[in-house]
Amino acid sequence: MTDAVALYLDLMERCLLNTIYEDPAQDPWSDRIFDAAKRDGGLDWPSQAHTMIGRKRMANLRRIVETVIADHVPGDLIETGVWRGGACIYMRAILKAHDETSRTVYVADSFQGLPLPDVAKYPADIDDPHHTFEALRVSLDEVRANFARYGLLDEQVVFVKGWFSDTLHALRAEQFAVLRLDGDMYGSTMDSLSALYERLVSRGFIIIDDYALPGCRQAVLDFRETRAITEPLVDIDGIGSYWRRA
Repeated sequence: MTDAVALYLDLMERCLLNTIYEDPAQDPWSDRIFDAAKRDGGLDWPSQAHTMIGRKRMANLRRIVETVIADHVPGDLIETGVWRGGACIYMRAILKAHDETSRTVYVADSFQGLPLPDVAKYPADIDDPHHTFEALRVSLDEVRANFARYGLLDEQVVFVKGWFSDTLHALRAEQFAVLRLDGDMYGSTMDSLSALYERLVSRGFIIIDDYALPGCRQAVLDFRETRAITEPLVDIDGIGSYWRRA
């Protein structure tokens, strides 16, 4: 990696996390201050930053995308559940920095927050409160504008608007090198896994952003058991986890 590439991606990370201007948190459990430790671990909801996944999960995403590039693993990249778009913007920036012009970043979200729990289909979501949080509702126009602010809104970015159960099966992408799932809930996670996992190529990566959340974790465990997936789950930061498909 050249110094210029590293400097660019390091700066992108700081900008997306807003560790430069240090905006305060807005989540229900944090004081209205900037807490560097929380931002590092993705443990707050920033009031202005374009991602909430924290430095450790951002670093993991960079390592994984750069690995599939270095290992010539074919396929596109997708995040399901994008909030303000920061992780997808970072993926697009990594592709651009490495002059990768044949891959697409898919940006999949309802762009209206999380769904009401479908308790009949997914009983594990019965008490899930995510649909009540107004801070998690970010429009498609806002996410597109965020891409444009970084000069990364181009033909290698595809927005997929709608509930995962309605949109993901219909994607035209035939293969993925990276799946990044950030659906929080059992249902959103299971819908993403069911629609996308068979398109993950050999040696591709799947990242589960919210593995620490009970509903999300149970969906992953149920899916892995049903599909007899034995590749080890690797912890990222006590919140997220990933595995590499054999």
